Amino acid sequence: MVVIRLTRMGTKHKPFYRIVATDKRKPRESRYIDLIGHYNPVLEAADIKVDLNKYNEWIKKGAKPSPTVRSLVKKVNSDN
Repeated sequence: MVVIRLTRMGTKHKPFYRIVATDKRKPRESRYIDLIGHYNPVLEAADIKVDLNKYNEWIKKGAKPSPTVRSLVKKVNSDN
């Protein structure tokens, strides 16, 4: 089963996340199938970039987004 979730990048105390489509059974920092966007919470105005075309394509294929990814996508949609 494919899920859309965050994978942690960056260093200690400076997290940076990629929004990825990956197999549910794989660990958080393992290989992913497709890179959909990124999220940087460290900046004062959090930097969120999501390729909505890829996101919607994976949702149509049956991928389930995590609650955090779902809320980030809602923020991106409300900003547009």
